[in-house]
Amino acid sequence: MRHRKRVRHIPFNKIIPNMITSGSVLCGMSSLILTYQRHFLPSALILVMAVFFDYMDGKVARSLGGSSAFGEELDSLADALSFGAAPAFLIYAKYIGTEGGMPGALGTSFFALCGVLRLARFNVTHVAGSFQGLPIPAAGLALASLVIADVPLTPHLAMAAMTSLGILMISTVPYGNLKLLRKGNVNRMKVLLLCLVAASCLAALREKAFLALIGIYLASGPLGINWGMWLAKTRDMNDKATEEKD
Repeated sequence: MRHRKRVRHIPFNKIIPNMITSGSVLCGMSSLILTYQRHFLPSALILVMAVFFDYMDGKVARSLGGSSAFGEELDSLADALSFGAAPAFLIYAKYIGTEGGMPGALGTSFFALCGVLRLARFNVTHVAGSFQGLPIPAAGLALASLVIADVPLTPHLAMAAMTSLGILMISTVPYGNLKLLRKGNVNRMKVLLLCLVAASCLAALREKAFLALIGIYLASGPLGINWGMWLAKTRDMNDKATEEKD
């Protein structure tokens, strides 16, 4: 008689975070389709939506105790699509195209490759504290913000932007990890100050506000500004890196 394999039921607390991560995959794929149809602004905006899913999957997983190796791998694959391939293709289609020739294709591929390398390094090193290198969501958002702000870029400038962001991703420049902030260890006055700055940028710069804010974060790494440490009440930010997702 054949022995039937017993099917293992996946716990509910592990299903929900993975469903949220799937939302990021849908955003990335939708962005690619919109870019193909030359709807560049909606394509960029939907990548901003992917950030919500990327943030919430880890938060929900920790709150439900549903973190898993499967979830970590799924999160990395989703990030590679939503913040690597999708924004790179968006910039290529809007600013480079066939005019960029082989250098344009290589520059676009370089950004996506650096994003994948960044994710692979994060998965195996698990360094506590600050991120080592620019997180891929920030790099992808930086590209999307160029489209949202409708910055007029030549093909060469677009290639330079993707190359620079790619180098930052695979570098060891430390970037503040806001995911290490915990309830009860957040300086509310500083958070309020940042919200006021963000609101002021939005009122004054409008569609260019997002580019300005992501630009501040990009500069914070080389300048040695750790936003997570700055916003924390105490300096104890050495949570387990394995609990955090890039």
